[in-house]
Amino acid sequence: MLDKAAQAGQHSYQERDRDLYETPACAVEALLRVESIPRFVWEPACGPGSIVRVLEAHGHEVFASDVVDYGWGHSVGEFLSIPVENPYPDAIVTNPPYQLAEKFVQHALRFSPLVIMLLRLAFLESQRRTDILEKSGLARVHVFRKRLPMMHRAGWAGPRASSAMPFAWFVWERGHRGPTTIDRI
Repeated sequence: MLDKAAQAGQHSYQERDRDLYETPACAVEALLRVESIPRFVWEPACGPGSIVRVLEAHGHEVFASDVVDYGWGHSVGEFLSIPVENPYPDAIVTNPPYQLAEKFVQHALRFSPLVIMLLRLAFLESQRRTDILEKSGLARVHVFRKRLPMMHRAGWAGPRASSAMPFAWFVWERGHRGPTTIDRI
């Protein structure tokens, strides 16, 4: 008998392994057109480096880390277990593993004055996330006008499909007060 995820055409968390879905370069390019990102950035869920490559091509210095060693010279470590006493970066920019997205946001907000995460637009729909969505400086949500190219799970050998899922860049700024601005990019 199929579990609920399989019945819905989705993959179970066990199949998703570390939840690696690489970020399309066009998503990072769109972010750079609407946000002024500081020079020094931390990418704590870097995977094979798709966000890192685009940021570095635009002159940013990126500290890249991931829980998995992808063999390209990034630091290996679990972001959620890094103590907050460590020096913090000017900004954290990442596409977090979605099953840990809420925890990533909470932890990143302790480290950095600017936190930018690529998340499903549905991340806005939650009472449980009220503190991080309404009380932690969520300044802007940049929703994509067009759907991003499908971000297939690492190792996916099935058919390539277009994305039916809306994504947005969520931007938290320490000290931001007032409403969250939502725009289309």
